[in-house]
Amino acid sequence: MRKKLYEVSQQLSKVARGEKKADLVITNGILVNVFTGELLENMDVTVVEGRVAYVGKADHTIGESTQVINANGKYLVPGFIDGHMHVESTMLSVTEFAKAGLAKGTTSIFMDPHEIANVFGQEGVRLMHEEGQQLPLKVFTTFPSCVPATTDFEDGGATLSVEDIQAGMQWENVAGLGEVMNFPGVVYGDLLMNGEIAETIKANKTVTGHFPAEDPRMLQAYIGSGVDSCHETVTKEQGLEKLRLGMHLMIREGSAWQDVKEVIKVVTEDHVQTANISLVTDDVYPQTLVEKGHLNHVVRRAIEEGVDPVTAIQMGTINVARYYKMDRDLGSIAPGKMADILLIEDIRELEPTTVIADGEVIYQDQQLVKEFPIFIYPEHIRNSIHLKAALTATDFQLRSKGSAEETKVNVINVIENSARTEKMTATLAVKDGIIQPDLKQDVLQLACIERHHQTGQISLGFAHGFKLKQGAVASTVAHDSHNLLVMGTNPEDMAFAANELAKIGGGMIVVENGQILAKVRMPIAGLMSDQPLETVVKEVKQLEMAWEAIGCPIHAPFMTFSLIALPVIPDVRISNRGLVDVGEFKMIDVEITEKI
Repeated sequence: MRKKLYEVSQQLSKVARGEKKADLVITNGILVNVFTGELLENMDVTVVEGRVAYVGKADHTIGESTQVINANGKYLVPGFIDGHMHVESTMLSVTEFAKAGLAKGTTSIFMDPHEIANVFGQEGVRLMHEEGQQLPLKVFTTFPSCVPATTDFEDGGATLSVEDIQAGMQWENVAGLGEVMNFPGVVYGDLLMNGEIAETIKANKTVTGHFPAEDPRMLQAYIGSGVDSCHETVTKEQGLEKLRLGMHLMIREGSAWQDVKEVIKVVTEDHVQTANISLVTDDVYPQTLVEKGHLNHVVRRAIEEGVDPVTAIQMGTINVARYYKMDRDLGSIAPGKMADILLIEDIRELEPTTVIADGEVIYQDQQLVKEFPIFIYPEHIRNSIHLKAALTATDFQLRSKGSAEETKVNVINVIENSARTEKMTATLAVKDGIIQPDLKQDVLQLACIERHHQTGQISLGFAHGFKLKQGAVASTVAHDSHNLLVMGTNPEDMAFAANELAKIGGGMIVVENGQILAKVRMPIAGLMSDQPLETVVKEVKQLEMAWEAIGCPIHAPFMTFSLIALPVIPDVRISNRGLVDVGEFKMIDVEITEKI
């Protein structure tokens, strides 16, 4: 069990003076000092009771039972801290993610379990939070704020109230409020949103934000409400505006949403002070964790764009800790701090050779050396796909309101490597009263099926940008309400894909001509696998290949697909209730009833 500073302060003092010997001493390292920005050579770091006791030449702290690690000139870097991420997006359980993250040098995360909250409410949040508390990875939770993300446009599996947030703020290691996505609600006085923010501020905790709009009046009204960070910034100009208004700028580099290249220009071109900037992942999938890394990859990307390595490391360590008011414990290598320390050979590549968390070696010689506990989710959490009935091809046929042989429709146009979409229109053929998809125009049939309460509700629409030539895909990862999303070239394959996904308890699937090409089974709330990282990586690679086999050329298509139902990011989305114009904040018809 991790001990508080006041519980071990006397022992730290005794070790610093040499009166007591250390548990661990790391010798001969180059200390990355995130306070001064210096690189200090030939430094030792002494650890006792999981915390740093002494920094400097530390021979006086070494005893017969002290573990000594010779860094041999490697850099001593504070453990990386991800200030905003959704563990569910990794497709892994918290435990399996912890293994992957720790191996890449992430020793703390601030997770927003928003996805499971939309399926199982406070119970789901509590389960993921409890799983995190037993791990060597420090798992802090920002309690989900927008469940559902909107109250007007979709139906999820659960809701959270002001009372839920008030109670959650009392849980140990709940650090604040998760990203407040309903910014119109905040600005225009929604009682739920403003009540949640008020309870978080009363608890002296952090209110994290999500503001993709570009209205300066709304932005300042939003900040004035108490929300003081944003990870949805995609341009340098937006970043500079938010920084000037005192907002904490979280620069995101996930698997599909890659904002570092543009937004980091506030540092490399505008040369702003960086204390109020941090680097986050938001959403990463398993292959990124294995092939590129976790937060070390994001820090590396900042360095590649021209940021000084120590400055970039500050954005992934001390800046995050300060934002969450936890720098007394986290974010640096200094007396009294938790001993989360990375040994790194190349300060630009940031691949750790040794990872120490709470003074204990977790990763060394390219393998984890620590046993991880097993966490079992209740059976009802693993059985969350509730359809009213098996689906048929007829369920995926959209009937025209008119009698003409063609009709005009609104279409969701996806943008590769972006969380945003665009609204476009297309003219489609009508056959026997049914509006037909058009592969030549890259207009595919789209469906969103309510999967929580067996209502049988299905909405239909059209999507552009995926370029499928045959088959269908389906996913129960469908931000944020996580209903069942299906897209395809024909209704038969769409029905088959949806039914097969329901049978396996949720996940992602690709089918063609009634055959399964690939699937990733995710029985934990229909969002996370219960399999080891290696297995999930293999399944996801097969899934990517299957998307490509049916014609899709874009990067991380299943992540782009999973956001097509998110009615809080412009321009247009589909929900179980129908098509949503996010810019206008209203429902719209798929078919445009006008003469063409």
